[in-house]
Amino acid sequence: MRIIVLGAGHVGITVVEALVEEHELVVVDLDPNRLTALSNAFDVVTVEGNGASRRVLDEAGLVETDLLIASTARDEANLVAAMLARRLSPSTKTLVRTTDVEHLKAWREGVLDVDFMVSSELEAARAVINAIAVPGARATDVFADGQVAIAEFDVEPRAQTCQFVGVPLAQAQLPADSRVALIVRDDRLVLPSGRESIEVGDRVIVMASPASAREWSRLLLPDEPAIENAIVFGADRLGLAVARKLLARPMRVRIVEADAARARRAAAALPQARVFHADAVNRDFLREERVGRSDVAIATLGSDAESLYAAVTARVAGVHTTIGLVDDPMSVKVFDRAGVDVTVNPRTATAEELIRFAHDPRTRQIAMLDDERFDVLDVVVRPDSRFVATRISEMPRTGSTIGAIVRDGRARFPHGDDALQPGDRVIVLVDPARASTVEQAL
Repeated sequence: MRIIVLGAGHVGITVVEALVEEHELVVVDLDPNRLTALSNAFDVVTVEGNGASRRVLDEAGLVETDLLIASTARDEANLVAAMLARRLSPSTKTLVRTTDVEHLKAWREGVLDVDFMVSSELEAARAVINAIAVPGARATDVFADGQVAIAEFDVEPRAQTCQFVGVPLAQAQLPADSRVALIVRDDRLVLPSGRESIEVGDRVIVMASPASAREWSRLLLPDEPAIENAIVFGADRLGLAVARKLLARPMRVRIVEADAARARRAAAALPQARVFHADAVNRDFLREERVGRSDVAIATLGSDAESLYAAVTARVAGVHTTIGLVDDPMSVKVFDRAGVDVTVNPRTATAEELIRFAHDPRTRQIAMLDDERFDVLDVVVRPDSRFVATRISEMPRTGSTIGAIVRDGRARFPHGDDALQPGDRVIVLVDPARASTVEQAL
């Protein structure tokens, strides 16, 4: 597939990294330094210029292009480029990244003529909700219309007495409706087998029903409290999107915003929340409002440094779970080292959704986990797939694990004797380098 990617920022780079091995890519950006760095790292064609310009789109070879991904940080440029592409090359599919949910609403109402639109705010808000749905999980994603949860857990010393830690998986009493998809041990990826066991110090990736994922949390992390009240530091558009999702659960939500005008707008937009005009790291405020009694603090202050300081300050004040939303992917490890429980990168969440459209049309969803070292795919099995009627235990072990099957609208978590059927939706964990091979095989 020939793909034009508009924007060589964090989202664009993530898209390129995921697609460059399988597709012909052209990257357009105004910054020549970004393009030089990208062309030195990847086998891509680069075009310097404004992607919303007809001349630049022509230079990028629009009419020969299958897919245009408009992923710059400027909504207006993305929209103009995509709508211009629709006119100049009707056969080219157009995907648009937006940071404004109002644009998403307009697209859903048919006002904006593009094929698909992804909201960075909503994708990040969903990621936060997924994270708090399974207390203590390092990361959580949801597949198959909410029927399958994928959760990463660190197996800490407090899990030593857990009923299945240290027991071969063939004999372990694992929670029902779940399957171990992968074990990360000493930075090595270990595919699960009956002889393998989960040990203290491991990171384990589980596919399970949402209820079973919470049971994994209860067994591995017995002291994790339920999350019922939250405090959000920051009332920009991203902070408000997160707060809306939290209120819809429903939860008790407080919002802290240092800018007076923004705090007033937040109070008017979300009357169900308590909004404070205050500094997120003001010790007197934190003490007077008993912020430490919050179950979770979510820092989305626009600056990674400020969000990190706010999240760590909340932890010091007594908040049990902290979540930081970051702008720079490099900040993820910094937040992790500083003790922030969960880090969400809105750009990565956006890129995951954009990347899906460059995969096989049968692939309904994609997630990138563990610093993008593996993908999770939701793929429909073809009637002529050579793996139809093949038992799970007889399928080749080539760096992938089938963790769940959705059949007749219901999710099941297969064992070795289960076999694939035509039309099954298969949730499979796979090495990114083998993703297209797995898609083609299924």
